[in-house]
Amino acid sequence: MALSDTACKNAKPKEKPYKLADEKGMFLLVNSNGSKYFRLKYRFAGKEKLLALGVYPDTSLKDARTKRDQAREQIAKGIDPGIARKIEKAGSAENTFSAVAKEFIEANKNRWSVSHREHIKQCFERDVYPWMGDRPLKDLSAVEVLATLRRIVDRGALETAARTKQFIGQAIRYGIATGRAERDVTADLRGALPSPVRGHFAAITEPKPLGQLLRDIDAYKGNFVVRTALQLQPLIFARPANLASAEWSEFDLDAAEWRIAADKMKMKDAHIVPLSWQAVALLRDIYPLTGSSRYVFASNQGKTGGEPHIVSAL
Repeated sequence: MALSDTACKNAKPKEKPYKLADEKGMFLLVNSNGSKYFRLKYRFAGKEKLLALGVYPDTSLKDARTKRDQAREQIAKGIDPGIARKIEKAGSAENTFSAVAKEFIEANKNRWSVSHREHIKQCFERDVYPWMGDRPLKDLSAVEVLATLRRIVDRGALETAARTKQFIGQAIRYGIATGRAERDVTADLRGALPSPVRGHFAAITEPKPLGQLLRDIDAYKGNFVVRTALQLQPLIFARPANLASAEWSEFDLDAAEWRIAADKMKMKDAHIVPLSWQAVALLRDIYPLTGSSRYVFASNQGKTGGEPHIVSAL
């Protein structure tokens, strides 16, 4: 006799679990704690197996029968519904935002600098994965992304929110390229975030102020390492981050060259900086102090026994 909604609803727990049979191998399992589960008993390749069809009442009797019939159709085609479900779940795990984003980062690791890769990774781990990392990429909506970004905005980090939106969009577009998403929903968020207030960086463009800056650098009487770095900068016009992390192994003072490796450069291309005689003189002058360290501008205030700190005054 087939089950009815009333029979499912009125089934009371007993001391031991029991079954209420439906049709075509389906039954309702009533546990001693009162929970009720729809199950399908079937045979495949000569073995008896069970397939979960849902929890009552979240899954109705009608829905359970629909799942049962779908499973029986798979069996008729030579497909084990239990294995098919496991494969589907595995595929879903690979298609979550976090899975695709991690794959996106890994795929681009040779194009990005280490610092840029770590920045994106930390951004996702701190501000994105906890709220939408487990969401299937194809189901992700603009509303969900906006809710995630607003948490960043609420703490006042407007620039971080804008960058995070950019990173999320890049990961989604990677998902589109690999067949796991259809469109970039971040395109719908144009104008949805408050714009960070940006100002112009101060720049000296007149000869007199520039001359005064050079005199001020020359008159600096503080830390010798910092003073040398400040004096060297106008001679080579390097990015401050590159100068601060310069290593002695990169310099050939006899050839008057500074060779910066590609992984330190923003555009990922190796860079050669020719050194004037004044620049070489400054480097030879500081060598007796920091030449035994990895970094040219190593701080003498580093932790004992540890890697010296890179000067951060630039």
